[in-house]
Amino acid sequence: MMAAYAASSGGNVTLFEKNEKLGKKLFLTGKGRCNITNARGRDDFFSNIPNNPKFLFSAFSRLSNDDLIALLNRSGLETAVERGQRVFPASGKSSDVIRTLEAMLRNSGVTVRLNTPVEDIILEDGAVRGLMVKGRTEAFDKVIFASGGASYPTTGSDGSGYDLMKKAGHTVTDIHPSLIPLVCREKEMARDLSGLSLRNVEVSFYERGKLLYRDRGEMLFTHFGLSGPLILSASAHIRDYGFNDSVISIDMKPALDEEQLNQRLLRDFSEEQNILLRNALVRLVPRNLAPYIMKYAGIPESRVVNSISREERKNLVRALKDFRLKITDTRPLAEAIVTRGGVSLNEIDPRTMESRIVKGLYLAGEVLDIDAYTGGYNLQIAFSTGYLAGISALN
Repeated sequence: MMAAYAASSGGNVTLFEKNEKLGKKLFLTGKGRCNITNARGRDDFFSNIPNNPKFLFSAFSRLSNDDLIALLNRSGLETAVERGQRVFPASGKSSDVIRTLEAMLRNSGVTVRLNTPVEDIILEDGAVRGLMVKGRTEAFDKVIFASGGASYPTTGSDGSGYDLMKKAGHTVTDIHPSLIPLVCREKEMARDLSGLSLRNVEVSFYERGKLLYRDRGEMLFTHFGLSGPLILSASAHIRDYGFNDSVISIDMKPALDEEQLNQRLLRDFSEEQNILLRNALVRLVPRNLAPYIMKYAGIPESRVVNSISREERKNLVRALKDFRLKITDTRPLAEAIVTRGGVSLNEIDPRTMESRIVKGLYLAGEVLDIDAYTGGYNLQIAFSTGYLAGISALN
């Protein structure tokens, strides 16, 4: 939609949509509220794009987060900035964002054809000549391809766009889920703790002993493993999808170092020497998590506080500071917020979004091999690359 709008000022533009309506996937974003973008400053914004951020510099310079907000405001959409600098429609309804974009297209004279999947791109002598639509060839000298990724396939982004790009001669890197919950080996514990949210913890993600991600915030236990903001962000750093040695470490008390936590335990234990340890631990962790902390520390659940040795207390500190879970898989790609992988960025000119392989072919959005954390960053990538592709196609 943004690409069509940007291209409309200098030519006849037709938008082909395979669904019965525009913005079907956009409707789901931000839990139906549509986290349009993030209002952080440029450097902070780019720090939230862990995969191929430099490719975006030109696109962001043509349509930054501030530019996008101003454009939508001028087009009649009121916006609001919430926690974490996340930008939403003031109404809290993603449908209002879609209606605004539809109005922008309508006012710009863009022809919208719904229920019209593109079957093929017609190429001749290394350049775009048209599209195959419903068994017929339609002539176009420029094509902007924004088919999305492979997550949430019921919205239309079913991965079929990758096949068309391969057919056009492009390289598509391996496709994986990103911003996705993780499955852990400790399934019985996960089921028992399902629904438990841990706030103000620090999560570290390791592969083969190498730290790939660390941050503080919130996470969630589920019936299959782990989810929540920290876990979704950690999933963006997976390199080994065989999960040969992938570990999530949880620091339950990141504000305290080991000695400070040891002193805290000593104070707590001195006040309640004759109670069960699992009951004393509720000052530090949720009640249903306490037995698993004890098990990790090698302390029987029946132990009383005054029977805990110095060595056991040290083990308890280590368990609270470095509670490790073995990661064995992600949830299915269809459940991912965003797709990792896509058309190789080496084959796209970042100054224009035009293919380096096919003249007149431009690419934008999630079909490209670039993705970011949650918080509005991925939608901004789509808007910025779409806008740059649109204005570049005019030349």
